[in-house]
Amino acid sequence: MDVLFGVMIGVIVLTVLVVIHELGHAIVARRHGVVVEEFGIGFPPRAWGKKIARSFLGRDVTYSINWLPLGGFVKLQGEHDAATKKGDYGAVTFWQKTQILLAGVAMNWLTAAVLLSILALFGLPKALPDQFVVAGDTTIVREPVQVTYVLADSPAAQAGIRPGDRVISLGGTPIQTTEAVKEIAQEQRGRKVPLEYRRDNQQYIVDVALNDTNQNQKGYLGVSSAQQERIKATWSAPIVGVMTTVQLTGATLDGIGALIGSGVQGIGARLTGDHSAQQAADDRLAQAGDGVAGPIGIFGQVFPSANKAGPLYVVFVAAIISLSLAVMNILPIPALDGGRWFVTAFYRVRRKQLNKETEEKIHGTGFMLLMLLVIIVTISDVGKLAK
Repeated sequence: MDVLFGVMIGVIVLTVLVVIHELGHAIVARRHGVVVEEFGIGFPPRAWGKKIARSFLGRDVTYSINWLPLGGFVKLQGEHDAATKKGDYGAVTFWQKTQILLAGVAMNWLTAAVLLSILALFGLPKALPDQFVVAGDTTIVREPVQVTYVLADSPAAQAGIRPGDRVISLGGTPIQTTEAVKEIAQEQRGRKVPLEYRRDNQQYIVDVALNDTNQNQKGYLGVSSAQQERIKATWSAPIVGVMTTVQLTGATLDGIGALIGSGVQGIGARLTGDHSAQQAADDRLAQAGDGVAGPIGIFGQVFPSANKAGPLYVVFVAAIISLSLAVMNILPIPALDGGRWFVTAFYRVRRKQLNKETEEKIHGTGFMLLMLLVIIVTISDVGKLAK
Protein backbone atom coordinates (compact mmCIF):
# COMPACT_ATOMS: atom_id res chain seq x y z
CA MET A 1 0.00 0.00 0.00
CA ASP A 2 2.89 2.38 0.83
CA VAL A 3 4.44 1.69 -2.58
CA LEU A 4 1.12 2.28 -4.38
CA PHE A 5 0.55 5.55 -2.53
CA GLY A 6 4.13 6.62 -3.30
CA VAL A 7 3.62 5.84 -7.00
CA MET A 8 0.42 7.92 -7.06
CA ILE A 9 2.23 10.87 -5.45
CA GLY A 10 5.07 10.48 -7.96
CA VAL A 11 2.72 10.54 -10.95
CA ILE A 12 0.96 13.65 -9.64
CA VAL A 13 4.24 15.45 -8.90
CA LEU A 14 5.79 14.64 -12.28
CA THR A 15 2.63 15.67 -14.13
CA VAL A 16 2.48 19.00 -12.28
CA LEU A 17 6.17 19.71 -12.96
CA VAL A 18 5.86 18.96 -16.69
CA VAL A 19 2.67 21.04 -16.93
CA ILE A 20 4.54 23.95 -15.30
CA HIS A 21 7.31 23.47 -17.86
CA GLU A 22 4.89 23.51 -20.79
CA LEU A 23 3.01 26.46 -19.33
CA GLY A 24 6.26 28.46 -19.52
CA HIS A 25 6.50 27.72 -23.25
CA ALA A 26 2.84 28.64 -23.81
CA ILE A 27 2.89 31.94 -21.89
CA VAL A 28 6.06 33.24 -23.57
CA ALA A 29 4.88 32.03 -26.99
CA ARG A 30 1.63 33.95 -26.66
CA ARG A 31 3.55 37.03 -25.50
CA HIS A 32 5.48 36.95 -28.78
CA GLY A 33 2.36 36.54 -30.91
CA VAL A 34 2.55 32.78 -31.48
CA VAL A 35 -0.87 31.09 -31.56
CA VAL A 36 -1.37 28.44 -28.87
CA GLU A 37 -3.61 25.77 -30.41
CA GLU A 38 -3.82 23.27 -27.53
CA PHE A 39 -2.66 22.92 -23.95
CA GLY A 40 -2.93 19.39 -22.62
CA ILE A 41 -2.48 17.66 -19.28
CA GLY A 42 -1.20 14.14 -19.83
CA PHE A 43 -0.52 12.62 -23.25
CA PRO A 44 -3.01 11.39 -25.90
CA PRO A 45 -5.31 9.65 -26.45
CA ARG A 46 -7.59 12.43 -25.33
CA ALA A 47 -10.05 11.81 -22.52
CA TRP A 48 -11.65 15.26 -22.54
CA GLY A 49 -11.16 18.52 -24.40
CA LYS A 50 -12.83 21.89 -24.78
CA LYS A 51 -12.08 24.89 -26.97
CA ILE A 52 -12.21 28.14 -24.98
CA ALA A 53 -12.99 31.28 -26.95
CA ARG A 54 -10.98 33.57 -24.68
CA SER A 55 -8.39 32.49 -22.11
CA PHE A 56 -5.05 33.58 -20.66
CA LEU A 57 -3.29 31.66 -23.45
CA GLY A 58 -5.24 33.38 -26.23
CA ARG A 59 -8.32 32.84 -28.39
CA ASP A 60 -9.83 29.47 -29.32
CA VAL A 61 -7.33 27.43 -27.32
CA THR A 62 -8.24 23.78 -26.80
CA TYR A 63 -7.65 22.61 -23.23
CA SER A 64 -7.48 18.84 -22.87
CA ILE A 65 -7.03 16.07 -20.33
CA ASN A 66 -5.45 12.93 -21.74
CA TRP A 67 -5.27 9.31 -20.70
CA LEU A 68 -1.51 8.98 -20.13
CA PRO A 69 -0.93 10.98 -16.90
CA LEU A 70 2.82 11.49 -17.14
CA GLY A 71 3.21 15.14 -17.99
CA GLY A 72 1.63 17.48 -20.49
CA PHE A 73 2.19 19.34 -23.74
CA VAL A 74 1.57 22.58 -25.60
CA LYS A 75 0.82 22.67 -29.32
CA LEU A 76 1.83 25.86 -31.11
CA GLN A 77 0.81 26.96 -34.59
CA GLY A 78 3.54 26.32 -37.18
CA GLU A 79 5.98 24.63 -34.81
CA HIS A 80 8.60 23.86 -37.48
CA ASP A 81 11.34 26.44 -38.02
CA ALA A 82 10.47 27.10 -41.67
CA ALA A 83 6.85 28.15 -40.98
CA THR A 84 6.20 31.74 -42.06
CA LYS A 85 2.51 32.57 -41.47
CA LYS A 86 1.49 35.16 -38.92
CA GLY A 87 1.10 33.42 -35.56
CA ASP A 88 3.50 30.60 -36.48
CA TYR A 89 6.32 29.68 -34.12
CA GLY A 90 8.66 29.56 -37.11
CA ALA A 91 7.81 33.14 -38.07
CA VAL A 92 9.18 34.81 -34.91
CA THR A 93 12.79 35.96 -34.53
CA PHE A 94 15.63 33.73 -33.35
CA TRP A 95 15.79 35.61 -30.04
CA GLN A 96 12.06 35.11 -29.50
CA LYS A 97 12.40 31.40 -30.28
CA THR A 98 15.20 31.23 -27.73
CA GLN A 99 12.94 32.77 -25.09
CA ILE A 100 10.08 30.38 -25.93
CA LEU A 101 12.30 27.29 -25.82
CA LEU A 102 14.07 28.25 -22.60
CA ALA A 103 10.91 29.40 -20.81
CA GLY A 104 10.16 25.84 -19.72
CA VAL A 105 13.67 25.47 -18.32
CA ALA A 106 13.28 28.75 -16.42
CA MET A 107 9.92 27.69 -14.98
CA ASN A 108 11.30 24.38 -13.68
CA TRP A 109 14.38 26.07 -12.22
CA LEU A 110 12.28 28.73 -10.48
CA THR A 111 9.89 26.05 -9.20
CA ALA A 112 12.84 24.22 -7.62
CA ALA A 113 14.08 27.48 -6.06
CA VAL A 114 10.62 28.26 -4.62
CA LEU A 115 10.19 24.75 -3.20
CA LEU A 116 13.65 24.78 -1.62
CA SER A 117 12.96 28.26 -0.17
CA ILE A 118 9.76 26.98 1.45
CA LEU A 119 11.62 23.95 2.77
CA ALA A 120 14.26 26.23 4.30
CA LEU A 121 11.54 27.65 6.56
CA PHE A 122 10.52 24.21 7.85
CA GLY A 123 13.75 22.24 7.47
CA LEU A 124 15.66 21.80 4.21
CA PRO A 125 17.37 18.37 4.02
CA LYS A 126 21.14 18.68 3.87
CA ALA A 127 22.21 17.00 0.63
CA LEU A 128 25.60 18.65 0.04
CA PRO A 129 28.63 18.73 2.36
CA ASP A 130 29.07 22.51 1.84
CA GLN A 131 25.38 23.36 1.50
CA PHE A 132 24.74 27.11 1.62
CA VAL A 133 23.62 28.72 4.88
CA VAL A 134 23.42 32.28 6.17
CA ALA A 135 25.43 32.53 9.38
CA GLY A 136 23.35 33.88 12.23
CA ASP A 137 20.04 32.75 10.74
CA THR A 138 20.56 29.01 10.61
CA THR A 139 19.51 26.17 12.87
CA ILE A 140 20.67 22.61 12.18
CA VAL A 141 18.00 20.04 13.08
CA ARG A 142 19.23 16.46 13.43
CA GLU A 143 16.65 13.74 12.96
CA PRO A 144 16.71 10.46 14.91
CA VAL A 145 19.37 7.97 13.82
CA GLN A 146 17.91 5.65 11.17
CA VAL A 147 18.90 2.06 10.47
CA THR A 148 19.95 1.72 6.81
CA TYR A 149 21.18 -1.89 6.76
CA VAL A 150 20.79 -4.96 8.99
CA LEU A 151 23.34 -7.78 8.75
CA ALA A 152 21.77 -11.23 8.39
CA ASP A 153 21.85 -13.33 11.60
CA SER A 154 23.18 -10.34 13.57
CA PRO A 155 21.87 -9.41 17.04
CA ALA A 156 19.77 -6.66 15.44
CA ALA A 157 18.29 -9.07 12.87
CA GLN A 158 17.44 -11.63 15.55
CA ALA A 159 15.68 -8.88 17.51
CA GLY A 160 13.54 -7.98 14.46
CA ILE A 161 15.20 -4.65 13.60
CA ARG A 162 14.61 -3.55 10.00
CA PRO A 163 16.04 -0.89 7.68
CA GLY A 164 14.09 2.32 8.21
CA ASP A 165 13.69 1.87 11.97
CA ARG A 166 14.72 4.94 13.98
CA VAL A 167 16.87 4.26 17.04
CA ILE A 168 15.72 6.10 20.17
CA SER A 169 17.97 4.57 22.82
CA LEU A 170 20.36 1.67 23.37
CA GLY A 171 21.11 0.23 26.78
CA GLY A 172 19.04 2.98 28.36
CA THR A 173 21.17 5.74 26.80
CA PRO A 174 19.47 8.14 24.34
CA ILE A 175 20.95 7.98 20.85
CA GLN A 176 21.82 11.37 19.35
CA THR A 177 24.37 10.41 16.66
CA THR A 178 25.36 7.43 14.52
CA GLU A 179 28.67 7.28 16.39
CA ALA A 180 26.76 6.79 19.67
CA VAL A 181 25.26 3.54 18.34
CA LYS A 182 28.73 2.09 17.75
CA GLU A 183 30.20 3.42 21.00
CA ILE A 184 27.41 2.13 23.25
CA ALA A 185 27.30 -1.25 21.47
CA GLN A 186 31.05 -1.58 22.05
CA GLU A 187 30.78 -0.56 25.70
CA GLN A 188 27.94 -3.04 26.31
CA ARG A 189 29.37 -5.88 24.15
CA GLY A 190 28.47 -9.37 25.23
CA ARG A 191 25.44 -8.16 27.22
CA LYS A 192 21.71 -8.22 26.63
CA VAL A 193 20.50 -4.61 26.53
CA PRO A 194 17.21 -2.88 25.70
CA LEU A 195 16.92 -1.24 22.29
CA GLU A 196 14.17 1.36 21.88
CA TYR A 197 13.18 2.24 18.33
CA ARG A 198 10.38 3.84 16.31
CA ARG A 199 8.66 2.23 13.32
CA ASP A 200 5.63 3.66 11.48
CA ASN A 201 5.07 6.27 14.24
CA GLN A 202 4.99 3.60 16.97
CA GLN A 203 7.71 2.98 19.54
CA TYR A 204 8.95 -0.45 20.60
CA ILE A 205 11.50 -1.84 23.06
CA VAL A 206 13.27 -5.15 22.48
CA ASP A 207 16.18 -6.88 24.21
CA VAL A 208 19.25 -7.32 22.04
CA ALA A 209 22.07 -9.76 22.85
CA LEU A 210 25.13 -7.89 21.59
CA ASN A 211 28.10 -9.75 20.14
CA ASP A 212 31.02 -10.13 22.52
CA THR A 213 33.58 -9.79 19.69
CA ASN A 214 33.87 -7.93 16.40
CA GLN A 215 35.94 -10.42 14.45
CA ASN A 216 33.92 -10.02 11.25
CA GLN A 217 34.22 -6.19 11.45
CA LYS A 218 30.42 -5.88 11.22
CA GLY A 219 29.95 -4.36 14.64
CA TYR A 220 28.55 -5.62 17.93
CA LEU A 221 24.96 -4.81 16.94
CA GLY A 222 25.15 -5.63 13.22
CA VAL A 223 23.61 -2.52 11.65
CA SER A 224 24.60 0.43 9.52
CA SER A 225 22.94 3.72 10.35
CA ALA A 226 22.61 7.27 9.06
CA GLN A 227 21.33 10.56 10.36
CA GLN A 228 19.66 13.20 8.23
CA GLU A 229 20.29 16.84 8.99
CA ARG A 230 17.93 19.65 8.07
CA ILE A 231 18.69 23.36 7.70
CA LYS A 232 16.13 25.83 9.08
CA ALA A 233 16.18 29.56 8.33
CA THR A 234 13.80 32.51 8.79
CA TRP A 235 14.36 35.75 6.89
CA SER A 236 17.16 34.19 4.82
CA ALA A 237 15.01 31.27 3.57
CA PRO A 238 14.63 32.71 0.01
CA ILE A 239 18.39 33.31 -0.20
CA VAL A 240 19.12 29.80 1.06
CA GLY A 241 16.61 28.34 -1.40
CA VAL A 242 18.05 30.14 -4.43
CA MET A 243 21.69 29.51 -3.53
CA THR A 244 21.00 25.84 -2.80
CA THR A 245 19.35 25.58 -6.23
CA VAL A 246 22.50 27.06 -7.78
CA GLN A 247 24.65 24.54 -5.88
CA LEU A 248 22.44 21.61 -6.87
CA THR A 249 22.49 22.76 -10.50
CA GLY A 250 26.28 22.55 -10.47
CA ALA A 251 26.18 19.17 -8.71
CA THR A 252 23.68 17.86 -11.29
CA LEU A 253 25.86 18.99 -14.20
CA ASP A 254 28.91 17.42 -12.52
CA GLY A 255 26.97 14.19 -12.04
CA ILE A 256 25.89 14.10 -15.69
CA GLY A 257 29.47 14.73 -16.78
CA ALA A 258 30.80 11.96 -14.53
CA LEU A 259 28.06 9.60 -15.73
CA ILE A 260 28.88 10.22 -19.40
CA GLY A 261 32.58 9.90 -18.64
CA SER A 262 32.14 6.56 -16.89
CA GLY A 263 29.96 5.27 -19.71
CA VAL A 264 32.33 6.34 -22.49
CA GLN A 265 35.43 5.03 -20.71
CA GLY A 266 33.65 1.79 -19.85
CA ILE A 267 32.55 1.17 -23.43
CA GLY A 268 36.00 2.05 -24.78
CA ALA A 269 37.80 -0.27 -22.38
CA ARG A 270 35.24 -3.04 -22.99
CA LEU A 271 36.27 -3.10 -26.65
CA THR A 272 39.89 -3.88 -25.79
CA GLY A 273 41.25 -7.41 -25.57
CA ASP A 274 42.75 -6.97 -22.10
CA HIS A 275 40.83 -8.99 -19.48
CA SER A 276 41.66 -6.69 -16.54
CA ALA A 277 40.65 -3.64 -18.61
CA GLN A 278 37.36 -5.32 -19.50
CA GLN A 279 36.71 -6.07 -15.82
CA ALA A 280 37.38 -2.42 -14.95
CA ALA A 281 35.07 -1.43 -17.82
CA ASP A 282 32.28 -3.59 -16.40
CA ASP A 283 32.70 -1.85 -13.05
CA ARG A 284 32.50 1.59 -14.70
CA LEU A 285 29.40 0.65 -16.68
CA ALA A 286 27.78 -0.78 -13.54
CA GLN A 287 28.61 2.46 -11.73
CA ALA A 288 27.04 4.47 -14.55
CA GLY A 289 23.93 2.26 -14.48
CA ASP A 290 23.54 2.62 -10.71
CA GLY A 291 23.61 6.41 -11.11
CA VAL A 292 20.58 6.49 -13.41
CA ALA A 293 16.92 6.01 -12.54
CA GLY A 294 14.03 5.83 -15.00
CA PRO A 295 10.25 5.89 -14.47
CA ILE A 296 10.26 2.53 -12.64
CA GLY A 297 13.04 3.64 -10.31
CA ILE A 298 11.46 7.05 -9.64
CA PHE A 299 7.93 5.76 -9.06
CA GLY A 300 8.81 2.37 -7.57
CA GLN A 301 11.63 3.40 -5.23
CA VAL A 302 12.31 7.12 -4.94
CA PHE A 303 8.81 8.44 -4.21
CA PRO A 304 7.72 5.54 -1.94
CA SER A 305 10.90 6.07 0.12
CA ALA A 306 10.37 9.84 0.23
CA ASN A 307 6.71 9.39 1.17
CA LYS A 308 7.71 7.09 4.02
CA ALA A 309 10.27 9.65 5.22
CA GLY A 310 7.62 12.38 5.37
CA PRO A 311 6.09 15.33 3.45
CA LEU A 312 9.27 17.43 3.63
CA TYR A 313 11.17 14.78 1.70
CA VAL A 314 8.41 14.44 -0.92
CA VAL A 315 8.69 18.19 -1.56
CA PHE A 316 12.50 17.90 -1.61
CA VAL A 317 12.37 15.11 -4.21
CA ALA A 318 9.90 17.20 -6.25
CA ALA A 319 12.36 20.12 -6.19
CA ILE A 320 15.23 17.86 -7.29
CA ILE A 321 13.17 16.42 -10.17
CA SER A 322 12.09 19.91 -11.24
CA LEU A 323 15.72 21.00 -11.26
CA SER A 324 16.70 17.85 -13.19
CA LEU A 325 14.04 18.63 -15.82
CA ALA A 326 15.52 22.12 -16.18
CA VAL A 327 19.09 20.85 -16.54
CA MET A 328 18.25 18.02 -18.95
CA ASN A 329 16.19 20.32 -21.16
CA ILE A 330 18.96 22.87 -21.50
CA LEU A 331 21.44 20.27 -22.81
CA PRO A 332 21.82 19.96 -26.62
CA ILE A 333 19.88 16.69 -26.80
CA PRO A 334 17.75 16.33 -29.98
CA ALA A 335 13.97 16.38 -29.35
CA LEU A 336 14.44 18.31 -26.07
CA ASP A 337 14.37 22.10 -25.74
CA GLY A 338 18.14 22.51 -25.72
CA GLY A 339 18.46 20.26 -28.77
CA ARG A 340 15.82 22.20 -30.69
CA TRP A 341 17.59 25.48 -29.90
CA PHE A 342 21.00 24.04 -30.87
CA VAL A 343 19.72 22.80 -34.24
CA THR A 344 18.06 26.16 -34.96
CA ALA A 345 21.22 28.03 -33.95
CA PHE A 346 23.44 25.70 -36.00
CA TYR A 347 21.49 26.34 -39.20
CA ARG A 348 21.33 30.05 -38.45
CA VAL A 349 25.14 30.22 -38.13
CA ARG A 350 25.48 28.30 -41.40
CA ARG A 351 22.99 30.72 -42.97
CA LYS A 352 20.98 27.80 -44.35
CA GLN A 353 17.25 27.22 -44.29
CA LEU A 354 16.14 24.46 -41.90
CA ASN A 355 13.28 22.83 -43.81
CA LYS A 356 10.49 20.89 -42.15
CA GLU A 357 11.61 17.46 -43.39
CA THR A 358 15.19 17.85 -42.11
CA GLU A 359 14.00 19.19 -38.76
CA GLU A 360 11.59 16.28 -38.31
CA LYS A 361 14.31 13.74 -39.19
CA ILE A 362 16.78 15.23 -36.68
CA HIS A 363 14.36 15.46 -33.78
CA GLY A 364 12.57 12.23 -34.72
CA THR A 365 15.86 10.34 -34.60
CA GLY A 366 16.74 12.03 -31.32
CA PHE A 367 13.36 11.09 -29.87
CA MET A 368 13.76 7.44 -30.87
CA LEU A 369 17.23 7.31 -29.28
CA LEU A 370 15.81 8.96 -26.16
CA MET A 371 13.03 6.36 -25.97
CA LEU A 372 15.59 3.58 -26.45
CA LEU A 373 17.55 4.99 -23.53
CA VAL A 374 14.38 5.11 -21.41
CA ILE A 375 13.68 1.45 -22.24
CA ILE A 376 17.24 0.43 -21.30
CA VAL A 377 17.09 2.36 -18.03
CA THR A 378 13.64 0.91 -17.28
CA ILE A 379 14.96 -2.63 -17.77
CA SER A 380 17.83 -1.74 -15.43
CA ASP A 381 15.33 -0.40 -12.86
CA VAL A 382 13.35 -3.64 -12.99
CA GLY A 383 16.56 -5.56 -12.40
CA LYS A 384 17.37 -3.40 -9.36
CA LEU A 385 13.89 -3.94 -7.93
CA ALA A 386 14.18 -7.69 -8.47
CA LYS A 387 17.37 -7.92 -6.41
